[in-house]
Amino acid sequence: MSKTLNIAIVQTALHWEQPQKNRDHIATVLKSLKAEVDLVLLPEMFTTGFTMHPENIEEAEGEKTLDWMRKMAIEKQIAISGSIVYSENGNYYNRLFFVEPNKVSVYDKRHTFTLAGESKVYTAGTSKTLINFKDFKLCPFICYDLRFPVWSRNVEQYDVLFYLANWPKPRINAWDALLKARAIENMAYCIGVNRTGFDFLGHEYPGHSAVYDALGEELVFSDIPGVSYATLSKDHIDTTRKKLKFLEDQDTFSLEV
Repeated sequence: MSKTLNIAIVQTALHWEQPQKNRDHIATVLKSLKAEVDLVLLPEMFTTGFTMHPENIEEAEGEKTLDWMRKMAIEKQIAISGSIVYSENGNYYNRLFFVEPNKVSVYDKRHTFTLAGESKVYTAGTSKTLINFKDFKLCPFICYDLRFPVWSRNVEQYDVLFYLANWPKPRINAWDALLKARAIENMAYCIGVNRTGFDFLGHEYPGHSAVYDALGEELVFSDIPGVSYATLSKDHIDTTRKKLKFLEDQDTFSLEV
């Protein structure tokens, strides 16, 4: 059994609604990855920025990006995850792909961001996704999901939850606080991946990508563009939960979606 998971977080500015430029840029970044990386995490809508005009993106770009992710995963023998604008059956989704060399998992953003009008443009997801990867159980989410603790509640005994985001500077204190809270309440590693730079609408994104352990201790924090690394320990999860059985005291209730 693998006892560690090596994570690379790509925190970068994005070209507005230019998928090929973003794929080329990130491919260049990935060339310099450390050899021991198992999983690369990219920001929300990493090929376009947080656009509310998915009609500006050619429908074929979704499959082009998925093919590119498969290529990167196979070439480097890693998993890679990010969300993109994706068109399917006449609907647009803010869809997260978790791509391994021989497998693809999908999560559609549940909480579409009403303040920006995302709920009027993109179809919301209806289910959580659990991913078994290198003997870790992962649970992915996207940006605004972070504000809803019931949705991320750890009833599945996952080891790691991660949020891929375009989280702007005016509300970055909430991002910092909620990432730490999600780690503590779920007794799991919590990873937040944010972008940097300005988007087409003038919104600034300050990064603050971070990793917290199951006790809420900060392992990684960055507010500059670049790649950050973290090594997650299965023993940390097992030992912490064995000593502190807080998850066993959770209230029981059902969630309707």
